Amino acid sequence: MKYLKRLTLTFLVGMFACGFAVAQDKKAANPQQTKMAECNKEAGDKKGDDRKKFMSSCLKKDKPMTQQEKMKACNKDAGAMKGDDRKKFMSECLKADKK
Repeated sequence: MKYLKRLTLTFLVGMFACGFAVAQDKKAANPQQTKMAECNKEAGDKKGDDRKKFMSSCLKKDKPMTQQEKMKACNKDAGAMKGDDRKKFMSECLKADKK
């Protein structure tokens, strides 16, 4: 009987702790939410397409490029380069920290 009470009490304390942790987690804004709030303030009175365009560019600021985006940008920058020159350029370009 004592074992069952102890087990029940442990279970309830554990559930309370988990519930508290989840509640605290939901209160804290994640970085995307924070960024959205900042951009929203900056957008001010903009409406329609102007607002959409502004919000899109604002949310993309300081966001690192994906490897695929880097490859696309470097390919564009490489232009008509060929052979070893292109390989060297692409290698350096892909290593560079682009945003």
